[in-house]
Amino acid sequence: MYKILFKHYLLKTFRSPGYYKNLIVNIFVGLTALYFIVILVMMGFMLPRLLEEIAPQQDAAATFNSIIIYGVIALLMIRYLMQPLSTLNIENYQVLPIKRETLVNYLLLKPLFNPLNYIVLCFAIPFAITGVYPVYEVAGAFRFIFVVIFLIWFDTLLAPFLKRKFSNILSGTIVFLAIGGVLAGLEYFNIFSLSQLSQQLFDLVSKTPLVWISLLLPVLLAFLLNKHYFAKNYYPENFDKKVKRTESDSGKFTFMERFGKIGEIISLEIRLVLRHKRTKRTLYTALFFLLYGLLFYPNPIYSNNPGWLLFVAIFVTGTGMLIFGQWIINWDGVHFDFLMTRDIDTQTYIRANYFLMLSLCIASFIATTPYLFFGTKIIIYHLVALIYNVGVNIYVYLFGATFNTKRLELSRGNSMNMQGVSYKNFLVMIPLLVIPITLVMLFDLFSAAHIALIIISLMGLAGILFREPLLKIIENQFLRRKYALCAGFRKKE
Repeated sequence: MYKILFKHYLLKTFRSPGYYKNLIVNIFVGLTALYFIVILVMMGFMLPRLLEEIAPQQDAAATFNSIIIYGVIALLMIRYLMQPLSTLNIENYQVLPIKRETLVNYLLLKPLFNPLNYIVLCFAIPFAITGVYPVYEVAGAFRFIFVVIFLIWFDTLLAPFLKRKFSNILSGTIVFLAIGGVLAGLEYFNIFSLSQLSQQLFDLVSKTPLVWISLLLPVLLAFLLNKHYFAKNYYPENFDKKVKRTESDSGKFTFMERFGKIGEIISLEIRLVLRHKRTKRTLYTALFFLLYGLLFYPNPIYSNNPGWLLFVAIFVTGTGMLIFGQWIINWDGVHFDFLMTRDIDTQTYIRANYFLMLSLCIASFIATTPYLFFGTKIIIYHLVALIYNVGVNIYVYLFGATFNTKRLELSRGNSMNMQGVSYKNFLVMIPLLVIPITLVMLFDLFSAAHIALIIISLMGLAGILFREPLLKIIENQFLRRKYALCAGFRKKE
């Protein structure tokens, strides 16, 4: 029966109308995955040398063992945010002679067969060869690999349980960050060392035969927690946890209506974001990406590279705009025909989207002001990036959005979801990021990166000064593409 269910899943995937329509997107995603696989393999081979430089008093394997639990917590949070819930059209199978336990087990085990879950092994296997094998020999290296696989299973099973049990993703993310902050504080003040506990535990697992099998116990516990949850919430009506709307809920953001029709449309767009699964999780992802700069600014390799600095600055100061902007018109696709029959002229609709993206850009810039503690150079790059985002990237996104006729299903969620994505979403990234970064890198070859920053700032200022003519061009473009957008949004993938 499990074989039949997995066969149905594969047939559903390859027979989906959107699978071959998005073939270019799938190829691009595959190439991106291949790139990250190569990076992870290189990191796995290089990590032992790096760990020995960081902690020369002990071997690389022991140092790595001390951070494994922190890694498990971090990956669990990422899975909690990004891993999609396994689904099944239960009604079609409930009328057939299939045991309920079989369907539940299939739902729980299906994510374990997703190859993406094991991409960490591209890092773990090279590290086992270069870092674990010299200390714990062949048996220890194999035990290390099996331990990584068991931890992957644990995270893969526990994340969906937490997601189903605590449906509020934002609250769950805050709890994860609070737990991480408390553990980091205890570690910093030497009150309780989770790293020492992690090192002792995984040193024992690596050295002692058969002890590593005990890590199957937390995997089994996560599996049983899911089973217990489904025992109480198996039938579809139990999942229908509709929140009753109150007068206060419907009255949120009404203050925007004082700005006329533009304010009313912005108010509706904000409600749309907060009421639908896909837009809400995209919002949480945008908040998470605000921390992207912490990977680069403290690292001297990147902090002395103007190209990387500008890339990070454009990304973090425009996170909200960059993530939402590519679907600024598409997320209205479900009710686009309705909007086009209302008393809303093109100028009002385009300007409402413009001011919404402008607000997202300014909000992202304000949220990233703590990065200014990394130095005055970061201040300059962030200001240049803000001007470029406001004066160039907003118009590029608004103009490019008129070409994307893919309808977005907002109720599906956005975790690993490529529905509604086309190659046009990637082409628009060229003027957004590639052109300014290439310009800075070329001028940096002649030690004149500051001239490139001036040119980029002037481009942004020109866009701000000539806002009205540029918006008029976008309005005319929208009028030309309006019926193509209507026809495209009516199609369901």
